[in-house]
Amino acid sequence: MTRFFCPGRMELAGNHTYMQRGRVMAAALDVGVAAEAEPNDDGVIRVFSRGFDPIEVELSRPWPDEKEQGSSAALVRGMAGEIGQSVSGLRGFDAYVFNDLKPGQGLSSSSAFTVLIGFILATFSGAQIDPEELARMVQRVESRWYGKPCGLSDPLPCAMGGVVYVDLLENKVVPIQCDFESLGLVMCLTDTGGSESQAAPEYAQISEDMAEVARFFGEPFLAMVRGPVFNEEWPKHQDDPKWMRARHFFDETWRVASMADALGLRDGGRYMELMNQSGRSSEMLLRNARNDTCGDGLIWGLETSGQILDGKGAWRVHSGGFAGYVQALMPEECFETYKAAMDELFGPGACRRVRISARGVRVAQDEKLLFSRPEDSRGFPEAAADLLDGN
Repeated sequence: MTRFFCPGRMELAGNHTYMQRGRVMAAALDVGVAAEAEPNDDGVIRVFSRGFDPIEVELSRPWPDEKEQGSSAALVRGMAGEIGQSVSGLRGFDAYVFNDLKPGQGLSSSSAFTVLIGFILATFSGAQIDPEELARMVQRVESRWYGKPCGLSDPLPCAMGGVVYVDLLENKVVPIQCDFESLGLVMCLTDTGGSESQAAPEYAQISEDMAEVARFFGEPFLAMVRGPVFNEEWPKHQDDPKWMRARHFFDETWRVASMADALGLRDGGRYMELMNQSGRSSEMLLRNARNDTCGDGLIWGLETSGQILDGKGAWRVHSGGFAGYVQALMPEECFETYKAAMDELFGPGACRRVRISARGVRVAQDEKLLFSRPEDSRGFPEAAADLLDGN
């Protein structure tokens, strides 16, 4: 058996900018998806994961199956189809997968899983695929095979590791070396309850609102509208919710570049200043802090964060919003107080310190990987559970 690991992903900046070809900055996490796998000569990929039915995909059928759309099987089959276009002699494998990423929370659990499957397939087939190209394959698989729009900034950190700056209009990808802990700062995520899957209609509406403003200027995407041209029209429409979301886009896509510069200069104070600007823009202009379906958990988390961290740290909506995580960054000495307050509000363990993983998807043969133990084990061999304890 060979061990593999793929980190999850955390958005750092660029809230709801990717659909309009703006800029995004994201980072690989120290939690993710692990697997023990071995090749077979059956021409079949079999994936076992506790809590889920086994997946079986024949390599001889590498084309989309409408019945699988929206399922993990579509992701596995899609990666076989993508890699098979450039790699001959694909080998099947059996994999036992452990996922420590809560679905629907903006940590790119599906992208991490798909990157992992692609990496295992390439490894056992004797192929080396550039991490950026692997991420682009995953983006196509999620969009075309799985049936869910996927930004490149979702799979890129999973494949590459570290912090990644992405300019989608310019098709530019820049890795950034960053370690918040070396700046004396702690990054954490607090689970405020709910799932981003509950907010799918609202996400679609945000995208449509921005696209409508882009069409006002005769362009398909806001990133193709010049900032001064938008600013000239802005005073006439500043009370229109659609234009407020467009205002957020222009401010946020500029802010991404500034936050990337701050990281490059190791200026934690400037970074937190910009992170707070991002957070307030999401709350007031983008308006993705609450809705009736998801409830008030996220807005409570943001308000509590502000009460504790005002003048000391930074806090913002993480990823899609309306539900899920509050992201916060603070000096080390503030963390215990902050964590205690958030755990009291949302339950023990709701607030979790996270670290940036410098490495992306990889063979992890000598790494100790600790994962939770789901009780349901349909089709899951007990022998593979050793990975959970790093044995």
